[in-house]
Amino acid sequence: MTDKKDITGIILAGGKSSRMGSDKGFISLNGIPFISLIIKTVKPFVNDIIIVSNNPDYDIFNLKRVEDIIKDAGPLAGLYSALYHSETEKNLVLSCDVPLINSAVLNKLIEAFDPEKDVVQLQSRGKTMPLIAIYKKHCMLQCLHLLQEGERRLRKAVMQLNTKTVVLDPDLEQYVRNINTKSQLTSLRNDLAH
Repeated sequence: MTDKKDITGIILAGGKSSRMGSDKGFISLNGIPFISLIIKTVKPFVNDIIIVSNNPDYDIFNLKRVEDIIKDAGPLAGLYSALYHSETEKNLVLSCDVPLINSAVLNKLIEAFDPEKDVVQLQSRGKTMPLIAIYKKHCMLQCLHLLQEGERRLRKAVMQLNTKTVVLDPDLEQYVRNINTKSQLTSLRNDLAH
């Protein structure tokens, strides 16, 4: 078991949320904002939590909030900014659109950590999930390099880093659902209501 003092939790909440039409972190599920659900799940695993967002509304959580150092350059810039401000080698990174994330999923990810690797990411239903992953602090150098070349896709960085991919058990797949659109949100609320 990794000592939690060695891990910083990073929640990327800086997206434009163009498909959702509002800040995804503040969308609520059963009356609780996505970001609150994620903070609560991540807290036991980490020493510190950094929220990456240019939105000062996130300051109500009394956590360290950092803004993108390189503006309008997508999740890659968000990750770069977070790693730049992190004080630990290991960083547990989550996007703010996985409200169902649970401790079983995070445990699996943390237990899979490999000191030889730069990144440990999950794979669910055949798709890799670079926004549910552990990144070493030095990954920020590769992020910066790609950003300077005009690249904005996080997957590009993950492909160039020494990455380990952990396939999620089918019974855990529901907990990593991304909610990016209003129809996904409606479908999630309906599923939880039954």
